[in-house]
Amino acid sequence: MSDYPTHEHASAAPTAPLRARDFGLGVGQLPTGPHNALTDVPGVRVGHATRIEGHAIRTGLTAILPHGESVYTRRVPAAVHTINGFGKAMGFEQVRELGTLETPILLTNTLNVGRAADALISEMVAQDPEIWSLNALVGECNDSYLNAIHERVIGPTDVREALTSAHGGPVPEGCVGAGTGTSCYGFKGGIGTSSRRIGDHTLGVLLQTNFGAREELRMGGAPVGWLLRDIGLPGSLPAGSVMIVIATDAPLSARQLGRVARRAAFGLARTGTVCHHGSGDFVIAFGTTWPQTTRADGPWLDALFTAAVDSIEEAVYNALIAAHTLTGREGHTLHALPHAALRDILSRYRPDTP
Repeated sequence: MSDYPTHEHASAAPTAPLRARDFGLGVGQLPTGPHNALTDVPGVRVGHATRIEGHAIRTGLTAILPHGESVYTRRVPAAVHTINGFGKAMGFEQVRELGTLETPILLTNTLNVGRAADALISEMVAQDPEIWSLNALVGECNDSYLNAIHERVIGPTDVREALTSAHGGPVPEGCVGAGTGTSCYGFKGGIGTSSRRIGDHTLGVLLQTNFGAREELRMGGAPVGWLLRDIGLPGSLPAGSVMIVIATDAPLSARQLGRVARRAAFGLARTGTVCHHGSGDFVIAFGTTWPQTTRADGPWLDALFTAAVDSIEEAVYNALIAAHTLTGREGHTLHALPHAALRDILSRYRPDTP
């Protein structure tokens, strides 16, 4: 049994959001961008629509925009990668074929992929009646443990809210947008983000976490999940899924973005997961700068690989630390990762932790 108390989980959301670096959990040697977020990539914006209603609606939608113009008119290079394909992501095939992104990226819950895509198409066609074909890109995680997913509440209002509220700067994390009802290693999870600077360029990531078995969780090398395995553990929570969005202003081709996307699994693995049979683990990578010439692959890509892996690891930690305890459908509760217990564990396994 764990030596840690359970009552800390009942606390409300913190007034000042904490992040991994407040616990000494900075990852790697590369510097972060100014906000340590996906939006550190110039031009990239993130917006959320959060639905917490009554006793059973705990869901939302997150929109990622590569720039401030029509993405259909000003497409960007892109790649997708499937780590484990137990999921309902939409729009991947055309990205694989053409290597371009032509809509904002939407993240939501499993049964609302079609509704979100339909609303996104309506929004874009209304803005540009000359659109006759459109590849809406939508990813998902299953939030049905907390959320009455059969209600399928996500619709045009939520898509419009996420798109119109999208902005640069700090990105809200934890129980917000597409991460409202999701988990992470048996704790409350949600949205997490991080970034790295590589010379004159930036790479950022944003995750919708909903994956991992409790005992697998490692943070900074410490077996946090194993030591907290008995605290507030849901009785019937599946291992779940993760959506990963990577953006960079480095001038990469679609093929090179695919190489970066395939490194995402290493960042997840550092936190402990093995990507379970029932996981839908997907990566969407896009660039904001078209390469003027085709630069041959070489060691210069290694820094971008490192940036992606480090940022993804830290984004998982940020999602866990930012999330607060939430109760939803049929009284199901996902407990927050207890901060005091985390500090205690890290102080024993990482003596330099503040």
